[in-house]
Amino acid sequence: MERLGDVKRDFRSVLDLGAHDGLLAQKIVERHHGLVVAADLSLPMLLNAPSSAVVADEEFLPFAPNSFDLVVSNLSLHWVNDLPGALAQIISALKPEGLFLAALFGGHTLQELRACLLEAELSVTGGVSPRVSPSIDLPTASALLQRAGFALPVTDQETFTLTYPDSFALMRDLRGMGEANANRERSDRFTRRAVLTEADRLYRERYAGTDGRIPASFEILFLHGWRS
Repeated sequence: MERLGDVKRDFRSVLDLGAHDGLLAQKIVERHHGLVVAADLSLPMLLNAPSSAVVADEEFLPFAPNSFDLVVSNLSLHWVNDLPGALAQIISALKPEGLFLAALFGGHTLQELRACLLEAELSVTGGVSPRVSPSIDLPTASALLQRAGFALPVTDQETFTLTYPDSFALMRDLRGMGEANANRERSDRFTRRAVLTEADRLYRERYAGTDGRIPASFEILFLHGWRS
């Protein structure tokens, strides 16, 4: 909303793509007068949406071309399997001179947890499986905006660091956020307790602060582009 506030326009038709519980849509409704559509793949998440709600997959948008003045997406597009295809559909749904503004997790997110789980699993089992969903980096995000045909593309990033009493608290938080591992290549077996215990030990040994709490990095990539 801070970044949207820098754009001196009143958007009359807005799509919140990957709206979750509708918090961002609510903020937009309060600021802009017009149609605000909250779209999410999960119907239960949309039950409290403050505006028009549509169950929709980011990779198969059900909207006609030239439908929206603004498309926003907050911490959702990192789950998309075909991001270039999703961006192509987004620019099609925008009206000429429409704006696309998004935030998504970047490749340095949870780098501490990723490293400790990998080393712990290799040490305990002799092999590794994907533990954290893949993410893109800033240059790749910029290239994808250009490839999709957005005019004046701008990308930047911010890193936020949260602290937790231990890695188990962090993993519980990730599950509560709906950000647990959904990688198709992940192991279909329960993770051995020894792996998690070793990962927690490594995390504390390498990263714990003087207060004993461990940091977790969340890199947020911001994407900004116009339809010409």
